[in-house]
Amino acid sequence: MKKTLTTMLGICISLSALAASPSAPQPLFDGRTFDGWEGNESMFRIVDGAIVGGTLAERIARNEFLCTKREFGDFELRLKFKLLGDNKPNAGVQFRSERIPKHHEVIGYQADLGEGYWGALYDESRRKRVLASGDAAEIDKVLRRNEWNDYVIRAEGPHIQLWINGSQTVNYTEPDDAIARRGIIGLQIHAGAPSEAWYKDITIQEL
Repeated sequence: MKKTLTTMLGICISLSALAASPSAPQPLFDGRTFDGWEGNESMFRIVDGAIVGGTLAERIARNEFLCTKREFGDFELRLKFKLLGDNKPNAGVQFRSERIPKHHEVIGYQADLGEGYWGALYDESRRKRVLASGDAAEIDKVLRRNEWNDYVIRAEGPHIQLWINGSQTVNYTEPDDAIARRGIIGLQIHAGAPSEAWYKDITIQEL
């Protein structure tokens, strides 16, 4: 009987551990269509398996966002990015965000991209400021300008961490319990000079 109870206890522990384990990473972009995404498709297109926001042919009139239709809470998001343009192009990856009704903007956290903002955590349309950022000299050592780079965004409870090319840029704990811990994910191209933001290999692992 003791052996049976021990076996049953072991099974229960194993099942509990399995239930608590994170899901496997899942693709958010199939490389061919905008299935699962919504936004101004005149400003976003698909090229060689990547989502491209903006254009090098003319100025970008306003911030534009291509966003997931689903919301996510705790997760680890991985993607590759490159940013092109001659006059300080800027972009970013929104998360735990929401659309402003009848408006092109969104509200929420942004993993920022651009000179002076690489790897920073910005609060788009809410507190409208950088919440945390990394050491510029250290980021400069790993950043590949005008080429593909890896971005990792991990959000778990109030804890947010960002990495570019394996180098951590942000390790931030949100002090405000009223800030949403769930929302959409979005890809931004920032208003300004002609520029393009490229994104590909986008996967998410829900925690």
